[in-house]
This record gives sequence, structure tokens and C-alpha cells, in this order.
Amino acid sequence: MMSSTGFAEDINIRYKGTTAKVTQNVKDSVKVTVDGATVSIESLYKDHKLTLSLTGKSDDGRLNLKTAGKAKVKLEGLTLTSQEGAPIDLKNKKKVEIVATKGTKNTLTITACQDTANHKAAAIWAKDKLLLSGKGELNIIATGDGCRGIKTKKDITIEELTLNVTTSGDNLGEKPFGFGGGFPGMPEGGFQMPEGGFPNFGGFPPFGNDSIRREGFPGIPEGGFPNFGGGFPNFGGGFPGGGNRDENEEGDGEEGGFGGFAGKHKYVASTKGIASKGKITINSGNITVRTTTAGAEGIEGKEGIVFNGGNVDVFSPDDAINANATIEFNGANIIARSSGNDAVDSNPKGGFFMPFGGNNNNQDTEPAIIIRSGKIYAWSQVGSPEEGLDCDFAPLVVEGGTIFSVGGGMGEMPSVPSNENAKQPTALFIGLNIVKEEPVNIYDAGGKLIDSVTVPFSLRRSASLVTSPAFKVGSTYTVKTKGYEKTFTLNEPFTTVR
Repeated sequence: MMSSTGFAEDINIRYKGTTAKVTQNVKDSVKVTVDGATVSIESLYKDHKLTLSLTGKSDDGRLNLKTAGKAKVKLEGLTLTSQEGAPIDLKNKKKVEIVATKGTKNTLTITACQDTANHKAAAIWAKDKLLLSGKGELNIIATGDGCRGIKTKKDITIEELTLNVTTSGDNLGEKPFGFGGGFPGMPEGGFQMPEGGFPNFGGFPPFGNDSIRREGFPGIPEGGFPNFGGGFPNFGGGFPGGGNRDENEEGDGEEGGFGGFAGKHKYVASTKGIASKGKITINSGNITVRTTTAGAEGIEGKEGIVFNGGNVDVFSPDDAINANATIEFNGANIIARSSGNDAVDSNPKGGFFMPFGGNNNNQDTEPAIIIRSGKIYAWSQVGSPEEGLDCDFAPLVVEGGTIFSVGGGMGEMPSVPSNENAKQPTALFIGLNIVKEEPVNIYDAGGKLIDSVTVPFSLRRSASLVTSPAFKVGSTYTVKTKGYEKTFTLNEPFTTVR
């Protein structure tokens, strides 16, 4: 017999099959309703942090929690499956902390998300800020169509926790655009093109490092395309609107792509792993995310992502890590891998779209990606134009850490730091041959091994961005893998190696 856990908690919930037993120690201003194994709680407390303890198992149970103030939900050996809607549905006005207590294994599963009227299509859905913590284990499994792993309208913070997120359903409510959805943030009707076209479309301003950015895109005239055959056609009313615009208050808008050419789509609910309309911060812990459906990103933070520590392993058919603002790496160990898109993709304000905005060299200076420390392995296995680290032409800043990216880049022009933004010497290898399970080794001039990386796929002629705390300007190194060996000297803070 297990004894009751946490009699000191305000509310204890024990799930057992089709029922739930609730012990309510604090009743003032707290309303509890039980319907089978669905427990609904409404707390009017604003100053008191409501605490709940959840244990037991149910194959058709839920917790609906509506709070005026902060709350803590302690998972103390819980296996909870919902047959429709979120197993944990938080209508919180202030931050809620979900804690997997030390030594416990907890699993939340969502099997169906057809009720899109409320869009609570995630194993954990939160209206406000969410903190996931604890020294236990939390497994998030989303199997239904349109079911995400974790979804919030505000910020997510993760620390200490061992968190495993898996989604496997199809995207729900696909809304294809004829040209893939257009630019993120474009008006709904799209932009009408100027009659004369973009007068200086080619010869983009010199993004990134001079050695590969100076001339703009290869093959584009120095002055740009002055008329482009009378301007870009309207595509039925200009570039289709959308991009990352949400379909409605709760829906998930999938990226629109470049002028509609990327052929992406929009969904009411795409089966992303961890998604927030705010910022995602990971301070510590062990986080694994796996998505299996095209268009389902691994980790998405609309207002940015900050990796301060911990171990993060993400594998997705779409972007493994994606944000519409700066992505910061401050000390975490990251493996981000995409089978069909960019490994790490940041789309800050400005970014790719500045050439079309009339600002020319006055591009938005908000960095897309900042790498200060930690180990970042960012791998896109599909080749050009997808990248390991994609900044959409906004700044990439390298201040430290270890980086080994794999991707194709746009015409051998991947996102790279400028000499000014390469605070730690960084190299770009154009044409590096990646062979599955064959190590890529980097040696200093004395033959000392600096780093060794084994990539789980093959990619011929990759564009790989590499840095190490051991790199020094003026020093010579050798990169070697099966069928490829190149000795190079870091002549500048950023050096291209062909």
C-alpha cells in the first residue's frame, strides 16, 4: 500500500482507472469538480500559491486547472492519458510550476486533438507562463493528429528536469497556400510589387564575412535586377500573406517560406514538440525532443530561445530549433538535427526581408544567433539550401564555445559571422564530405586532436561552420575525414576554407 503523499498540499489527486479521488485540504476560494477521472479546479487565490499533488494512473483522465494566482503541480508517480484534449490544461493567469519529484517517473499522453475550437491540442497546454522543473522524469507523448507535446501562450522555463517529448500524429487543419504562404509577417493580402520591379534586388548588401558576402548572390548583376521583366508578378495579388502569422488566437501558423517558393503550408495545429508564443529558456536538465511529421518543428519559441545549460537533443523533419527572435547559446550541450529543413533557424525582425524593405545597408542589427559557450552540433542532412545554422542574413555572433554545423547553405553561402562578430576564430568549410558514422577530426599544427565529431548521416560537399576555444588567428590546423583532408590557416577571425 502506498501512503498518501503530501497531506500538506492544498489538493491531492489520485487517479485510478476511470475515477479520481480528491482530498481537498484547502476549500476556501477553491472549487473542485470531479467527473470520472476528469478533475476540474478553479482557484480564486491571488496571493497564495496553490499546491497540488498528482499520483496514480488513468487511461482517460485530465486535470483542468484555472487559477487567479500562482500554482505548483507536483507529479509524484503519474501516468495520465487523455482521449481528447490536454491531460493537463492550465488556464492560468500567473506562472504555474509543474514539478516531477525526485525519483519519480511520470508520463502524460494525448491521443486525440479533434476539438480545435479551443485549440488545447497538447499534452500540456498553458495560457500563461510555465515552469517545468524537478529531479524526476517527465515523458510527454502526443500521438493524435494535431497534437503537440507542450504548448503555451507565454514563456516556458525548463530546469533540472529529465524531459522526453515525442509527437507522431499528422498535422491538423492543413491550409495550403498556392505559393507556400509568403513572407513571415506580410499583410494578409500580400504586398503588391512595384511596377518597375525591385530596382536594386541583386547585389544584396554585404551580409556576413567579406570573403564570401562581398558580391551578393553569385550570378546577380552588381546593380541588381533593375526591372526583373517588369517586376515580380503579383502571384495572384502579391506574395501570399501569412508567414508565421497565427491562424487565430490559438492556432499554429506554419512558416510561409521565401516568397511562396518554399512550398510550405499552414496548419491549425502542427505536431510540434515544444512550442511557445513567448520565450523558451532552458537552464539545466536533460531534454530530448522527437517529432516525425513534415512541418512539425522540434522546439519553437516565437520570442526567442535561450540555452543556459543542460543537455538538449532534438530531431525533427522540420526545423529542430526555431525562433522569430534571437537564439542564444550560453553553455548548453546541443544536438539539433533536421531531416528536411534547417537544424537551427532564427528569423528575427528584419533578417532575410531587409533587402526588400528599402533599408539597403541599414539592416536590422538584432543578432539572429549568439553563441557564447557550450557545445552546439547543428546538422541539416538534406543539403542546399537548408543549413545547420540559419540566420536569414541577420547577424551571427560567435563569442566562444564549440560549434560543428552541417548543411548546404544557399549556393554555398551559409549563415556565417563577420570578422567583427567572430569574437572567437571561426572557419567555414565549403565542400567538406560528411560520411555517415565516420569521424571528422580536427588537429592543430602539432598533430594534437582538438575535436572529433561523428555525424549519423552522409552529405557530400557540405558547408560546415566550425569553431573551438583552441582556435587562434594565425595558427594552422587540419580537418580530416574519410576521403577528405584539408590543412588551413586562420588568417582572419572568420576564414573560409575551400
